[in-house]
Amino acid sequence: EIPVLFKQELQNEEAKEGKQVKLTCELSKPDMPVKWMKGDAVLYASEKYEFKQCGTVAELIIRDVTSIDA
Repeated sequence: EIPVLFKQELQNEEAKEGKQVKLTCELSKPDMPVKWMKGDAVLYASEKYEFKQCGTVAELIIRDVTSIDA
């Protein structure tokens, strides 16, 4: 079986403190599970983090951005 690869890797994004930012990546296969992490910590859906996935595109939305989110 062909491994899942990134067709488009994450890009750095800038956001003003208190606003939201969206990080997007594209995979080589549609609807594959994506695990979002910050360093070694797995991120879970919450008021702060929202995950979306449509086909090969996966998105992480971070709300109320602070310097800790860098």
